[in-house]
Amino acid sequence: MNPTPHTTPTLRTLSRLARCALLASTFVLAGWAQAQLAIQSLTVAPQGGAELIRIQTSEPLRQLPAGFSMQAPARIALDIAGASNATGQNLFAVNQGNVRSANVVQAGDRTRIVLNLNQAVGYEMRIEGNTLLVQLQPGVQAAPVAGGALGAAFAQAAPARAQPLTDIDFRRGEQNSGRVLVELPSSQTGVDIRQQGRNLVVEFQQSSLPEGLRRRLDVSDFGTPVQTVTATQVGDRVRLLVEPTGNWEHSAFQTDNQFVLEVREVRQAADPAARDRTFTGDKISLNFQNIEVRALLQVIADFSNFNIITSDTVTGSLTMRLRDVPWDQALDIVLQAKNLGMRSTGNVIWIAPRTEILAKEREVLEAAQAIRGLEPVRTQSFRLNFARAQEVAEHLTTAVGSGENEVRILSSQGSVFAEPRTNQLFVTDIASKLEEIQTLIQTLDVPMRQVLIEARIVEAEDSFGRNLGVRFGGRIADPVMLARHRGNELQTTLGFGSLGATGAGNSNVTNIPTPTIGSGTFAFSLFNPSVTRLLNLEIEASESDRRLKTIASPRVVTADQREATIEDGRKIPFLRRDADGNTTIEFIDASLKLVVTPQITPDGDVIMQLRVNNDTPIVFNGQTAVQTKSVQTQVLVENGGTVVIGGIYTQEETNNQARVPVLGELPVLGHLFRNNQTTTRRTELLVFITPRVLTDIAALGPRR
Repeated sequence: MNPTPHTTPTLRTLSRLARCALLASTFVLAGWAQAQLAIQSLTVAPQGGAELIRIQTSEPLRQLPAGFSMQAPARIALDIAGASNATGQNLFAVNQGNVRSANVVQAGDRTRIVLNLNQAVGYEMRIEGNTLLVQLQPGVQAAPVAGGALGAAFAQAAPARAQPLTDIDFRRGEQNSGRVLVELPSSQTGVDIRQQGRNLVVEFQQSSLPEGLRRRLDVSDFGTPVQTVTATQVGDRVRLLVEPTGNWEHSAFQTDNQFVLEVREVRQAADPAARDRTFTGDKISLNFQNIEVRALLQVIADFSNFNIITSDTVTGSLTMRLRDVPWDQALDIVLQAKNLGMRSTGNVIWIAPRTEILAKEREVLEAAQAIRGLEPVRTQSFRLNFARAQEVAEHLTTAVGSGENEVRILSSQGSVFAEPRTNQLFVTDIASKLEEIQTLIQTLDVPMRQVLIEARIVEAEDSFGRNLGVRFGGRIADPVMLARHRGNELQTTLGFGSLGATGAGNSNVTNIPTPTIGSGTFAFSLFNPSVTRLLNLEIEASESDRRLKTIASPRVVTADQREATIEDGRKIPFLRRDADGNTTIEFIDASLKLVVTPQITPDGDVIMQLRVNNDTPIVFNGQTAVQTKSVQTQVLVENGGTVVIGGIYTQEETNNQARVPVLGELPVLGHLFRNNQTTTRRTELLVFITPRVLTDIAALGPRR
C-alpha cells in the first residue's frame, strides 16, 4: 500500500491552520496595540466649592488633550487622540453641582468627552499617573491655554517681550455694522474683551503701541453704532476703548495675525424674523484658542444637528470668540476667514476650499456636457398656428454671448429647418432639448393682439386749434419759424404747434413737454377716451363750417409691435442731368404718409412710434420741387384715447388788385382808380391718431 495519497492532504491542512493561526495572532496583537490606550471610567466629585472630574485611562497620557469650551449651551469638550471608549457606556448622568451629564463618544482614532454644564465656567487640566484631572473654576469664563494653565485671554499668552501692533483700522460692515481691525504682531498675542458701562474695552497683552497709532478715531460719519475708537498704552498692554451708541451687540474673531471686533445694531422689529434677515440659526457662544478648523466645524455640527463633511484639504487653526450669534453666522465667519465654501443638500453640508468646490462643479458640468454630446438625437416636427416658422427658427438658432459664455437654445448637435408652405418646424436634437423647445414654442405660438389705428389728418385755420384748446381746456403753442423764402420765391412760414393743457385739475387733456428739434420745437396733446367722441363731433362741425378740411382719414389694423403704413400721394417727375449732360427723368414721391408701430402695455394702454410725412409739390425758381413736412415721436396713449400732433403751419401772402377799366391804367392818376389788397392765409396741419385694442372683429365696424 502506498501511503503518499493519505499523507499529502494532512500536511497541507496543517500548513493552512498554521498560517491562519499566525494571521489571527497578528490581528490580535495589532488590535491590542491600537486599543492599549483606553478610557476606563469617569467620575465627578466636589472639591473646593467646585467640581473635579476624574478620567481614568489605561495608561498615562503623554500630553494634555486638546480642549475648548462653549457658552450657549455651556459645554467643555476634550479630545483624547488614539484612545478608545472602554467604559461600556456613552452617557453619564451626573447631576452634581455645575455638571449635568457627560458624553463619551469614540470617533475614529480619537474619543471626545463632552461635559454638559449648567453655566459656562473656566477649567484647568493636569495629569496624575493614569488619571486626567479637570478642575472647574466657578466665576471664570475662559478657555484653557496650551500647557494646561487657566487663561482669561482671547488667545494664548504672548511672549514676555512686548511687541508693537502693526495697524489699527475701522471699516463699515454688512447691515451698517462697525468693524475694528487690528493687525497683531503674532497670532499668539493675548486679547481680553470686556464691557465697561456702555463701552467696550479691548486689551492686547504684552503689546506696545507705536506713536503713529496713538490716536482717537472719530468714526461717527460711517453710520454705524461705533462713535469713537481710542488707542492708548497702559503698562505692558495696549488698550482700545470703543464707544458705541444705541442698542448694540458685539462679536469678535481672530484669524492668523488679524483681530476683528464687530459691533452691530440690535433692531427691535415687530416681526421677530425681520431681526435677522440673513442668519436665522439658534444663538451660540464660542470661545476658541488656536482650535483646528475641522474640530471647530464639528462643534458647529453638534450644535446645529447638521451633518458636516469637510474636505481633506481643509486645514489650519483659528482663534475665535463669539457671543450670542446665530450658528449659521458663526459658520459663515469661519468660511470667510479660511476662504472656504459650502454646498448643502438636505441636512448635509459639504465644506471645502472655494477653488475646490468650483473645480468639482465644473467637472460635473463638463461630465454632463460630455454625456449630452453622446446622447442620441431624434427629429420632431412642430406645427405653428400663429407664429411664422422662419422667425421661430431664427430664435432657436440665435446665440447669446460670445466665446465660452455663448449660450444657444439648441445643443451642439441640434439643427432646425423651417418649412414656410405648411408653417412647420423640423427640429433635430437630443430628447431633453426637444422638451425645452416644445415648451418654448408653446410660449411663442400664441395669437398676437390686434390694434386698430384710426387717423384723421386735417388742414385747419390757425384759429381752429386755439378754439379747440379753449373748448376742451387746452391752449395752442406759439408757432416757431423754420424758414422764410424772400424775393420772388413763395413766402411761407413753417412751424410745429400743438394743443396743450391749461390749468390744473383738468384730467381730459394732458400737455406733453415740448422737445426741441433743430431750430424748431413741437409738442402734442393727449385726450382720454371720454373726450375722443366729443373731439370727433367738433371736427365734423368745423368741417361743415369750412374752417377745416380733412385731407385723409385712414384706418389700419396691425398686430402688436408690428409696423403699419398708410400712404396717399403721387409721383412727381424730376429732370436730372448727369456729368455728360444727359437728361433723365426721375420720379419723386410726394405723398401724405403715416407710419405707426403700436405696443400694447400690460395695463392695456398703447405705446405708439409715430412718423408723419406730408410732401407737397411746389414751384421753386420755375421748377417743380417737393416741400417735406414731417413729425416723428413716441407717445403712450390710453386705449381709445387720442393723441393730437400739432401740424405744420403754412403762411401764404396773396396780392390782389382791383381797378377801374382804362382809368386805372392812367399814370399817376391811375392810383385813384386802383385798389391793392394783400391777403395772408395761415393754416395748420393737425394729425389726430386714436388707437383701439381689438377684442373682437366687431371693433372694425363703422366709426361713430
